[in-house]
Amino acid sequence: MISNLLLRSFLVLGTLGFLSGCVTTASDIDRSSSQALEVFKEQVNGADVFLNQAAGYLVFPRVIKAGVGVGGETGEGVLRVGGSTVAYYRTSSGSIGFQFGAQSKSIVIVFMTRDALDRFRRSEGWQVGVDGSVALIDIGGGKTIDSNNVRDPVVGFIYGSKGLMYNLTLEGTKFAKIER
Repeated sequence: MISNLLLRSFLVLGTLGFLSGCVTTASDIDRSSSQALEVFKEQVNGADVFLNQAAGYLVFPRVIKAGVGVGGETGEGVLRVGGSTVAYYRTSSGSIGFQFGAQSKSIVIVFMTRDALDRFRRSEGWQVGVDGSVALIDIGGGKTIDSNNVRDPVVGFIYGSKGLMYNLTLEGTKFAKIER
């Protein structure tokens, strides 16, 4: 039983390690992030106004999650302030428990206050649930977001999910700055 769990752990983590090890250029990340933001704006009414009111936002155009008892996820993205890219980040997390499958998704984390953005930027490796909390917003088709119905200092959106994976959460997810 334990050796089977260890084997699955190595397979999942090895696959994610391979995927995260594929070097992506800054221009690739910027282009993919811009495309992911366009999809976000198409799917969520008011997204463009909401993003314009934000102090800054992280965009992860493609986050890969896989798991069979032991799971992990990873992806690369950008931090934009005033609509311009100011830094590149990697998101990663691991988990043990009931899970099976693989999934690709996009994530946008919006910092609604300058203070929340500054605390994030000063951190060495910001972790959801430890260094700050993220209000995960589930917006169905046709709903609208704005600063009147979202008041948390840090707000997260998961969208464009492809594949099947039980458990959508950001709890325990780490964000670390990378050089590109």
